[in-house]
Amino acid sequence: MKKYLIATSDFKTVLDEQIRKHKPEYVLYRDKENPNYKADAIEFVKMCKKYNNLKCFLHREIDLAKSLGADGVHLTSTQFDKVEYAKSLGLEVIVSTHTKEEVLDMQNKGANGVTYSPIFHSPHKGQPKGVADLAEVVNMFDIKVFALGGIISQDQINQIEKTNCYGFASIRYFSS
Repeated sequence: MKKYLIATSDFKTVLDEQIRKHKPEYVLYRDKENPNYKADAIEFVKMCKKYNNLKCFLHREIDLAKSLGADGVHLTSTQFDKVEYAKSLGLEVIVSTHTKEEVLDMQNKGANGVTYSPIFHSPHKGQPKGVADLAEVVNMFDIKVFALGGIISQDQINQIEKTNCYGFASIRYFSS
């Protein structure tokens, strides 16, 4: 099962250690409130490029991801209409989804993958979908599905793994 590390504003001090410790295949820089996102994204991509077999993603910023040589972009649930554009630039595209209908829409639009959330309780993210619902999604669609939301323990990862999910994404799990 693939690991998708979501890095936030503290990435400069913890990213190398997190990558060495957890060996993720995907890393995303997400910092919604940073007025210096572009400058930090430059540093983030540079840090990621030191590692082989690590896919580097930026959040929301399609043109920036392309210009910096990131592997892909992670689009929000309000950017469904941007999938084709991002793909036309040669970027891998992962999109945040929260319903089965959204997963189907992203599969039909050609996204490479989706995060489906929240699986477990996560502050301010609504009612958890649970592992059974995740298993349904994984079996219904032919798109890479990353479980997201409230994933903080190995026990939760073991539960997700039983669904044959492509991978899991987390901030807090990788911070431990």
